[in-house]
Amino acid sequence: MASHRRPKQPSRTRVTVLTTAAAAAVALSSQAANAAPSEKPSKDEVKAKVDKLYEQAEHATEKYNGAREKQEKLQKEISTIQDNVARGQEELNDLRDGLGSMASAQYRSGGIDPSVQLFLSADPDDYLDKASTLDQLSSQQVEALKKIQDKQRELAQERAEASEKLKDLASTRTELGKKKKEVQSKLAAAQKLLNTLSAKEKAALAAEEARATRSSEREALSGSNSAASGRAAAAYAAAQSKLGSPYVYGATGPSSFDCSGLTSWAYAQAGVSIPRTSEAQSQIGTRISSVGDLQVGDLVFFFNDLHHVGLYAGNGQVIHAPRTGTVVRYESMNTIGGPFMWGVRV
Repeated sequence: MASHRRPKQPSRTRVTVLTTAAAAAVALSSQAANAAPSEKPSKDEVKAKVDKLYEQAEHATEKYNGAREKQEKLQKEISTIQDNVARGQEELNDLRDGLGSMASAQYRSGGIDPSVQLFLSADPDDYLDKASTLDQLSSQQVEALKKIQDKQRELAQERAEASEKLKDLASTRTELGKKKKEVQSKLAAAQKLLNTLSAKEKAALAAEEARATRSSEREALSGSNSAASGRAAAAYAAAQSKLGSPYVYGATGPSSFDCSGLTSWAYAQAGVSIPRTSEAQSQIGTRISSVGDLQVGDLVFFFNDLHHVGLYAGNGQVIHAPRTGTVVRYESMNTIGGPFMWGVRV
């Protein structure tokens, strides 16, 4: 006779696990159904992020420019010191040769003076510090020894100075490399963002910038073009001649520029040498605090850290090299992206 067995009931633990898993699956399915697809950043959002990266890149560019300028200055100073050391060593050799000739003459006339003999075999500094020995020398010998001592001390000082500058140069080169990488990193990030835009969106951004530039040019040309001085007028005219030239970080002309590269080049055409970086340029000349007091050709500085500079063009406009991807152009001071700090009349 067949036995009738009751089916085995699932354990309470298993039921709980299955129920939890089913609930989780339902929840995930519901979330997936209700989740909005990730939205692509708008053209304006991309532009805002790109502008911020370009601002950071320009800040790093000015630091890069400062490090490069310092490197060039150190290299010149080291070269000058090394030339001086080489000439000084020749002079020292001549002085020693002269003392040797003196000793030879004494030897031929009856033997070398003990004091001269002592000098030729010892450190002249140590020797001359023993004042009692000076009484044993002729005035001519004393003069020769003092010249040698002075020349040795001078050479030692110059060699020590060269050594310190070489250390500074190595440190500056390291800083230069870091800033260059920082600039390139920011520019690469900006380009990556720009690549997310369609061709139509890129064209729209370019058209907006072109309209803004034309508007700024009209404003500048309709305003008063009285310059602060003849050289300011000459610098301004030089900058105008470069309208349309591309921005390239670290460039000082004549075919491409960064912001401080343009201003330093423009004033150089007027026969005026000004510092290379925007921060250094902000510390020269006469400071102008009010926009209303600015005159055409004055240098104008922006952002709290003074990392951007242009030339005042009148009527609230500037000529400047804005950033990578742009050209030397007119722009309203209100759209630079950072606050106006002050102007400088050179």
